[in-house]
Amino acid sequence: MDWINKDRQYIMDVYARLPLVVTRAKGYKVWDDKGKVYTDLFSGISVCNLGHCHPKVVKAVEAQIYRLFHISNLYYTLPQIEVAELLVKHSFADKVFFSNSGAEANEAAIKLVRKWGNQFSPPKYKIITLEGSFHGRTMATITATGQQKVKSGFAPLLPGFIHVPFNNVKAIERAIDKETVAIMLEPIQGEGGIRIPSPRYLKKVRKICDENQILLIFDEIQTGMGRTGTLFAYEHEGVKPDILTLAKSLANGLPIGAMLAKEQIAMAFSVGSHASTFGGNPVSCAAAKAVLKILTGTELLEYTRQISAFFKEKLHQLKERYKIIKEVRICGLMIGIELDIKAQTIVEKCLQRGFLINAVQANVLRLLPPLIIEREAIEAFIEVLDKILREEQ
Repeated sequence: MDWINKDRQYIMDVYARLPLVVTRAKGYKVWDDKGKVYTDLFSGISVCNLGHCHPKVVKAVEAQIYRLFHISNLYYTLPQIEVAELLVKHSFADKVFFSNSGAEANEAAIKLVRKWGNQFSPPKYKIITLEGSFHGRTMATITATGQQKVKSGFAPLLPGFIHVPFNNVKAIERAIDKETVAIMLEPIQGEGGIRIPSPRYLKKVRKICDENQILLIFDEIQTGMGRTGTLFAYEHEGVKPDILTLAKSLANGLPIGAMLAKEQIAMAFSVGSHASTFGGNPVSCAAAKAVLKILTGTELLEYTRQISAFFKEKLHQLKERYKIIKEVRICGLMIGIELDIKAQTIVEKCLQRGFLINAVQANVLRLLPPLIIEREAIEAFIEVLDKILREEQ
């Protein structure tokens, strides 16, 4: 069966797909329709952080589907309550709103801060975000996103969003006025090219927010759930936001998003302010509960930090050998390799040799391997990347 042509016949052409038909996956391995095995160093864009079909997640989902698929948010469900309790217990937050995706979690955050800002006179509604950021594909979140290519063709966009250069505290200070309600940023930019801000940048932004009665939103949709070696990326600098958004790996492959907030901010929402039909679905929440139990009750995060150090050492050894590697950026298992050649060429050659990676911003390789990745798999990838870079240099 020619599945790729069948896909092109029936599915809207909005994805730059690679020529791979995935039929099954387990751990950090995936198989195509011809039986070829690949090592997954991308995790479905940081979704399957525990690896594919993790047995404890599978068990939790299997148990839940025999109890309850869906009942709507007009009633209480146990998995949703249990996940909210775990998120609050392990974060700064007091309250949780569940959605279906990361974009919807950010949409909820945008609505919440505007509702909160309407208590002031004049109302505070402007949101400052960063150039190079990515916050989703809904109209509000593409407006928040700091990349023109995401917005192209969708004008008019929503008013009230101001974009400032990445990692520039002075630019934030200059952009603030009496109508500014929030600063929204990713602790590490993922789609922006794995861009890590300078030390103390987040602390300075927090200070600006406190001094100006402005809310701080951290979009941890890609950096959350252990990706950087801690449960949330904000823990690295100990800077707590007022609002946090999560999705992707929260349920390790099942659709879910979450917007967490402090009590005094969450109170801006009341019954009818916002809603989601499928948000906090019992099956997705059962998976999310299993994920949180593993991340907070095992040594996996410590293992992530150790394997990250190993990966970092290997990549820096490659950088010493090849001048086409301009920079290696790594935090936990969130890895960017900036090149002075087109990254997509390397991605396609890696695919041919059995490794799934990704390219962002034309010249940056993005690696988001599962947290369970082993040394042997990293060594095999480094050997393949070494050969490819030798061909390209």
